[in-house]
Amino acid sequence: MKAKNCLIFGGSGQIGRNLIRKLTKSGFRITVVTRNIHQKSYIIKTQANAGYIDIIESKIFEEKKIREAFKKADICINLIGILFEKKRGNTFKNIHTVFPALLANLSKEYNLKHFIHLSALGINEASDSSYAQSKLDGENEVLKNFPLATILRPSVVYSVDDNFTTNFMTLLNRLPVFPLYYGGKTKFMPIHCSDLTDTIHYIISNNIYSKIIECVGPEVISFKEILIRLLKLINKKRILLPLPLPVAEITSGIFQLLPKPLITRDQLRLLKYDNIKSGKYKTNAEIGSPSKRYFNEEVKKYSYMWRVGGQFSTEKYTSINDLKKQN
Repeated sequence: MKAKNCLIFGGSGQIGRNLIRKLTKSGFRITVVTRNIHQKSYIIKTQANAGYIDIIESKIFEEKKIREAFKKADICINLIGILFEKKRGNTFKNIHTVFPALLANLSKEYNLKHFIHLSALGINEASDSSYAQSKLDGENEVLKNFPLATILRPSVVYSVDDNFTTNFMTLLNRLPVFPLYYGGKTKFMPIHCSDLTDTIHYIISNNIYSKIIECVGPEVISFKEILIRLLKLINKKRILLPLPLPVAEITSGIFQLLPKPLITRDQLRLLKYDNIKSGKYKTNAEIGSPSKRYFNEEVKKYSYMWRVGGQFSTEKYTSINDLKKQN
């Protein structure tokens, strides 16, 4: 049986690397498109045995180069996304709407068997967010150009390579006071990166088409509870300070001026809405790929890096109940 060829955009990120390892172990051949082959190739090449991965250097809108990659592909997977806008064309519209539409159109033109597109959870409700609107517009363009596409809407994705738990543990380690937006009441269903890539592998292996699937973890956790759990894991005591909305808007406006902002005004608007399954679409569990990894158990495996003494730390964990009393 001929091995399937997967064309992946966003293969050097936490989800892409994890997915490459799983697909190549199952015999898939992978082609990864990256903007900087000199910077990213050593990361990508180490994810599988020699011969399983090809790397193409191309900017995302260099259509001539991208077309060459589509000629030998069976499946296209788009994992590219941004959390805040940058200069040089890195806008929400370009990355989340225009580019997915191009990939879907090329998938149709070259008669690919499948196109899998990574979107985001909760975008229907967050109509006042530019990020959410661009994601929703991207989904509509994808389904218009390639109706058999499968769209995945994950909640926040975490792992040792993420920009979520690792950033928060760094900030909680350094700051004596941490701001709570909307009282920390926003709910999430964090999904571990490996559970998400298990779902993608399951979708490809079982030929699941033309669906919007909400990818969620096994727990519903509020933003405040996430911070309390992280504090417990790194054995720190911090003040979690609820911020009035006007103050939050001012601080987020200042933060978004930084090269890597803690939060932007658009992200602040997103935090008004819970990031949990809606009940309108099937979840990863309902299609046969349930999440197996729990937040505390997984984060504990790498949280030692933020404790005094690191992996040799002898500190005892403070109980969650004690931390709740403090806040």
